Amino acid sequence: MKARATDARRAAVLGSPIAHSLSPVLHRAAYKELGLGDWSYDRFEVDEEALPGFFGELGSEWAGLSLTMPLKRAVIPLLDEITDTAASVEAVNTVVFTQDGRRVGDNTDIPGMIAALRERGIEEVDSAAVLGAGATASSALAALARVCTGEVVAYVRSEARAAEMRQWGERLDVEVRTEDWADAEQALRAPLVIATTPAGTTDALAAAVPERPATLFDVLYDPWPTSLAARWSAYGGAVVSGLDLLVHQAVLQVEQMTGRSPAPLDAMRKAGEHALAAR
Repeated sequence: MKARATDARRAAVLGSPIAHSLSPVLHRAAYKELGLGDWSYDRFEVDEEALPGFFGELGSEWAGLSLTMPLKRAVIPLLDEITDTAASVEAVNTVVFTQDGRRVGDNTDIPGMIAALRERGIEEVDSAAVLGAGATASSALAALARVCTGEVVAYVRSEARAAEMRQWGERLDVEVRTEDWADAEQALRAPLVIATTPAGTTDALAAAVPERPATLFDVLYDPWPTSLAARWSAYGGAVVSGLDLLVHQAVLQVEQMTGRSPAPLDAMRKAGEHALAAR
């Protein structure tokens, strides 16, 4: 699934809202490190309604696209093929335009999560907890299918969300038990806690962090640290951040779009850290 090795190529991230995206910073840092001076990476505000028209105007200079919400499912009908990984969660965050003009969709969030955990020495756990039940939570379950050998407990706010998580568990072959969000403090004692909720949602849980926490994977990166991550770190627990996830999934995107491997992980991370510090 490699892009064509011509000189001037284009790539971009699409979504709505998109102004906050760090993807241009990460991908441009990679291009600089790889010596791809003629490559460009931009961001475009595109919603579900505008997506087909945007695709219709793309020329042969395009190597690939990164997709964020709300486009990860909306893009699928516009593609020629999606990988098994993307199909497993019905979500595409990466589109690569191949040499023969095909549009191939992939999901690098899932292997990105696994790589971010492995970077912290987390290869396998016997149980885990997931906070939240949105699109990121389904990707978390897909990652846990390869990391967790036992039960995953998902803490959610409604029975409808609980049913969705149990269905994803069945589909991904993960043993999922659901509990009410009111009992989310119990999640913090798990060997691995993955927080997939919007900013501020887990702040109230910070006071309940145990004295010897294990590993927290908080998918947020701005603002950072979250109250939960700050307390977790203060108590000596291992913390994997949303920036870790963003960088690792972007590394995979760069490799697929450019055909160059390995992508410069350290340079991309430093560029992301610098951009966040400047905000």
